[in-house]
Amino acid sequence: MSEINIKVPQVRIREARLGSITGFKGTADELVKCSHSGKLKDCARKFSQCMGCSSGNAFCQLSMIKDAVVINHGPIGCAGDFFNFNFVYRVGQMERNLQPSIGRYFNTNIEESDTVFGAIRKLEDTVRAAYERVKPNAIFITTSCASGIIGDDVEGVANDLTEELGIPVVSCFCEGFKSKLWTTGFDSAYHSIVRKIVKQPRNKTNKVNIVNFWGSHIFDELLERLGYKAEYIVPFSTVADLEYISEAAATIQICPTLGTYLGAALEQIYGVPEIKSPPAYGIKGTDSWLRELGKVLDREHEVEEIIKEEHERITPKINEFRQKLAGKTAYITAGAAHGHAIIALLRELGLEVQGAAIFHHDPVYDNGDNTSDALSHTVNTYGDVKNYNVCNKQAYELVNILNRVRPDIMIARHGGMTVWGAKLGVPTLLIGDEQFGFGYQGVLNYAERIIETLDNKEFVTNLAKHSSMPYTKWWLEQDPFTFLGGDAHVEVY
Repeated sequence: MSEINIKVPQVRIREARLGSITGFKGTADELVKCSHSGKLKDCARKFSQCMGCSSGNAFCQLSMIKDAVVINHGPIGCAGDFFNFNFVYRVGQMERNLQPSIGRYFNTNIEESDTVFGAIRKLEDTVRAAYERVKPNAIFITTSCASGIIGDDVEGVANDLTEELGIPVVSCFCEGFKSKLWTTGFDSAYHSIVRKIVKQPRNKTNKVNIVNFWGSHIFDELLERLGYKAEYIVPFSTVADLEYISEAAATIQICPTLGTYLGAALEQIYGVPEIKSPPAYGIKGTDSWLRELGKVLDREHEVEEIIKEEHERITPKINEFRQKLAGKTAYITAGAAHGHAIIALLRELGLEVQGAAIFHHDPVYDNGDNTSDALSHTVNTYGDVKNYNVCNKQAYELVNILNRVRPDIMIARHGGMTVWGAKLGVPTLLIGDEQFGFGYQGVLNYAERIIETLDNKEFVTNLAKHSSMPYTKWWLEQDPFTFLGGDAHVEVY
């Protein structure tokens, strides 16, 4: 178990805390065995095409707190994330019938001279200006590579201005250069929330925390039937909502990659039990997840009734979809836990999963419980996955593999990856809502969308005829892992 220490301002990066990696080539079973044996080590790339940034993922969460301000202490270019998440923020408001408003984000505009003389004064002035303009209930300061390299005392400024302004001013250390895993940014955001926002519980409630991106509210009906109420965090929470997430009866993670740190922190510090089963994807996965939920909430009898009812409802439909999808092949590219879950879901539908490009791998989670190992669950339940590649969005590897595998469909979680399948004439399905495939209904949702995509492949077929690739014939003839170190070997394409 990774011990959560909220007395220090910075969270340890995932490479050091969990042993997480961004480079692997082999099979899913090989990766599980390496992880459990303690022999897992990262494979360095001689060439890297692109990476995500921890700062963006920290901002992804903090920017969605309704009555808080986020100040990015960095050059103006680091404020490029503002536009994307302000758009998501507005869309989320419309979906929930909330009062329309724009996100409240500021940047300190570190310039060349500031890297020599320091940018503390700029940071202080920006915090005060943001407070005067917006009157927020909390201010979060996210760091950047520039502020980290020059060594600005962000924590000192945050503490001093907390006293001056009378609201929490919270440092969030998420410099991109510190970690190759942008998911460390999630941990940084939650570390700052648990350190400075969450309070000791007054009394326990019937609320269940849902650690969520910005997906639909799919847990309301289920939890109400069990006598509980869903509390979705962090998107569209208020500071007051977050103060007492310590009072919840349990914590559910829609994605362990997102919520591993927060779930463990709330359990270790405040005794809020975390639902440790992998997310409810696929029939068997949903059975397992529901049973643990029932055990934690003392609703085991009610959960068994739900499982029986849902099996009766979906089994005839699933059998129909399996007949239609028999013999079809798929390739997946997604984040870690969500990618593992999609593999399980596709196997339930009878598709052959030819491979996966997963953005990183956590050999353990912060709770230290092997029950949470989604990849192990998938391998043990449905069998091995060949051509299993861990890559931090290295498109050149993905294109090379797709060109060899040529699946019937590619399924992607992130929009930037879908174009590569389409350019090769491979029907590609993008599912942005991470809750779309959750639970029993999620299996049916995916089946319907997969069949729609396979039945409407004319667009990608024509696109491939008129598209050019930035990758040369030389590269497409190379081993896709030419630039990846290590001894693991992909045997079959």
